Amino acid sequence: MKKVFALLLAVLMLFSFVSCAEEEQKTGEGDAAKETVVVAYTIYEPMNYEENGKLVGFDTELAEAVFGKLGYNVTFKLIDWDQKYTELNAGTITCIWNGFTANTADDDGIARADKVDFSYNYMGNKQVIVTKKDAAAAVTATDSLAGKVGAVENSSAGDTYLTQNLTGAIKKGVTSQLDALKDLALGSVDFVVLDEQLAKAYVGKGDYADLAIVEKVYSDAEFYAIGFKKGSELTAKVNGALEELAADGTIATLAAKYGVSNTAITDFSDQK
Repeated sequence: MKKVFALLLAVLMLFSFVSCAEEEQKTGEGDAAKETVVVAYTIYEPMNYEENGKLVGFDTELAEAVFGKLGYNVTFKLIDWDQKYTELNAGTITCIWNGFTANTADDDGIARADKVDFSYNYMGNKQVIVTKKDAAAAVTATDSLAGKVGAVENSSAGDTYLTQNLTGAIKKGVTSQLDALKDLALGSVDFVVLDEQLAKAYVGKGDYADLAIVEKVYSDAEFYAIGFKKGSELTAKVNGALEELAADGTIATLAAKYGVSNTAITDFSDQK
């Protein structure tokens, strides 16, 4: 009797497994059946950074929420920011989602919007100058840093701002915004230009306790958006998902979690 019962149980389990597998294949809801998108990022708190060995951040979680809603698997690829367009056009990444300033041009004078298709703007930002604390008060105008060496991330909005606005300053290009900040902390440059979002997360704390954000000189308002290859069908899909995640409170919740409630955008009605 026990053997008969065990045999019946095994048959039932096999039937259940086959039925579930067939249903998953039919509906396309299994992870293996989903298309994968590759999100490009750099380490940039509070947008994308590691905590206890896990990638977290506002952009990280919002990307997961957006593509999860759209039915895609999502993976993240750490890139050299200077190579973002090359990676995008080569198809090694699906999108650039990492505090990517949409309303600016690159050093070549070409507007970024002419190079990629941008989603809705989802966060406000600006470029700020960071110096040692004892030097910050002396920076009162764009020419205050003439003859001084400033570090910026190559091909970033900060790079463009320094080149176009800080008269007489000497530019030192580095791989990332954090590398620029480290150079300043070590005293190998006189100032850095950073995204305000990153500056607020690091300046005045830990290894950067003796640094300060300059109060009187900064860029015009900037906006973050997600960059896709020209003609991508994903742009409109992602915009739709952003609207839904704004309506159900997900964006506001993530913004509160990562301390960006004052700059996150949750109303896209004026961008349609």
